Amino acid sequence: STVAANLAVALGADARVCLLDADIYGPSIHIMMGVNTSPPLVNGKIVPADRHGIRFMSIGLIANEQSPVVWRGPLVGQMIQKFMVEVAWGDLDFLVIDMPPGTGDASLTLVQSASVSGAVVVTTPQDVALEDVRRGAEMFRKLNVPVLGVVENMSHFICPCCGERTEIFGRGGGDEISE
Repeated sequence: STVAANLAVALGADARVCLLDADIYGPSIHIMMGVNTSPPLVNGKIVPADRHGIRFMSIGLIANEQSPVVWRGPLVGQMIQKFMVEVAWGDLDFLVIDMPPGTGDASLTLVQSASVSGAVVVTTPQDVALEDVRRGAEMFRKLNVPVLGVVENMSHFICPCCGERTEIFGRGGGDEISE
């Protein structure tokens, strides 16, 4: 989610960018963008929130924050399709979509119902995460979605007191997946 939000904001400096939080079970884009108000409806379309010049939508703007979204797969797919069709995205150059990890309903629904130009795969360096990322990248390949790149997130921590770099989760996982 952090990578998706930062990518959207960076692209937004030179392009019209929207951001979709497709992590239905664990939405966080609305928190990262600092917005928690429900989106209005205009002419039957959901008006996405706007922050830092980026229009975005998240179920976190709609659902009660005190209760979890407890849905089976088909409902997740329906919500993603609803976001693709019923949100007034307007003219845009890029739609950055924050996906949950893995190869589940959200990823499959999106790839099967929209023209996806490419995927940026995000991983942490530990073996458990790398296994999920391998499967996700292979799913995109099987569905003819190019993997545009790999981002290794949370690769190290710099101690604010002494400045020492500590590789909490290991190292080199992003390089390994890229190869």
